[in-house]
Amino acid sequence: MFRCCIVPPYMLRAILQNGTSKQQALAWSTLTDSEQFRGERRLLTAIAPLSVSSGRKNRCVYDARHKYDLPGRLVRSEGKPRSKDLRVNEAYDGAGATYDMFKRVFSRNSIDDRGMRIDSTVHYGSSYENAFWNGRQMVYGDGDGLIFGSFTRALDVIGHEITHGITQNEAGLHYRGQSGALNESFSDVFGCLVNQYKKRERAEKSSWLIGEKLFLAGVKAKGIRSMKAPGTAYDDPVLGKDPQPGHMDHYIVTDDDNGGVHVNSGIPNRAFYELAVRLKGYAWEKAGQIWYKALTEKLRPNSNFRDAMMMTVAVAGEIFGVNSLEQKAVREAWSEVGI
Repeated sequence: MFRCCIVPPYMLRAILQNGTSKQQALAWSTLTDSEQFRGERRLLTAIAPLSVSSGRKNRCVYDARHKYDLPGRLVRSEGKPRSKDLRVNEAYDGAGATYDMFKRVFSRNSIDDRGMRIDSTVHYGSSYENAFWNGRQMVYGDGDGLIFGSFTRALDVIGHEITHGITQNEAGLHYRGQSGALNESFSDVFGCLVNQYKKRERAEKSSWLIGEKLFLAGVKAKGIRSMKAPGTAYDDPVLGKDPQPGHMDHYIVTDDDNGGVHVNSGIPNRAFYELAVRLKGYAWEKAGQIWYKALTEKLRPNSNFRDAMMMTVAVAGEIFGVNSLEQKAVREAWSEVGI
């Protein structure tokens, strides 16, 4: 199991190459934290069952107090009053909005569909420039205050990380190569849907950006990724240019980042966008239903892009009928990205 992070390593490496000495130091600290995680992960595997399940929404927020020990000190639990700490409340509310969307739209009861307690830790590390799912909980850094703001500011980031937990409990997509890119893409898709659902935003009106609220003033970045137009989310002197492809003709073969899980996720991301705008209306009503059923009932750990295409086409036929407009739209959406 790998740490599933919202900020890709190639973005942090760009800061190492182009940033100021302070920016470089903070990016390096975030990158090298992955070494510590290997030991931490073994411990978390052992204590994972302690995250109890119930029949209702159940959230806990912890404060790491700028250290790297997880989960940290419990500072808010389900039903307790709001904290004086904005980041605590953002993590709590974001987990609630994500739970509500999955419950109301997909009849899913939390991460494991059995009411698993949703644990979040804020103030992780020192100016930590990422957020991640570690196998049992969400973890949020405060950002460096130079490029990134706090990661709890962005609801789609919270939805993205919680979806990694859902994927772990369902298809279990291996975090490498195309299956890993699908893992990242499903998190982007449902992170975006959580945001759209909260705002009651129609597919054609959405920006389809991931991490839209993360960057501070002066940074030439609309977001971390664009589902609508992969490769256009940012073009900044420090961050570099968004490298994501949006078509199989430009698929990137690499050993970096577990075989390009963040960069190549732009291809299935764009396929979902193409489907959602073809079907119009609210993306969670049709496109989301197809993607959710494929994730929870069809895909397997080693599934690749072609498998995802075939499974989503099959699911569209099951839900809406063979040769329905919806099934044809799924075929067209994947064709747009060369699959």
